[in-house]
Amino acid sequence: MADSITEQRLAGGPRPDLDLTQAEWQSSSQGVGDVQIAFVEGYIAMRNRRSPEIPALIFSPAEWRAFVLDARDGEFDLT
Repeated sequence: MADSITEQRLAGGPRPDLDLTQAEWQSSSQGVGDVQIAFVEGYIAMRNRRSPEIPALIFSPAEWRAFVLDARDGEFDLT
């Protein structure tokens, strides 16, 4: 049985059904890039600013922390 939200998602478990219609989307403080995030009901939603109609990715706080730490370490650098 899956214990964490991450394990549930990997096992095809339920995703939180968040209402993002009133979310306060934030862009980078440097104004660079097309990513926006919003903090909603204890989760972090991430979307493309240029295509807000595409569903947002939803992260638990632990998933978001792992994502941010990996990004800082260059895990996603394509250059």
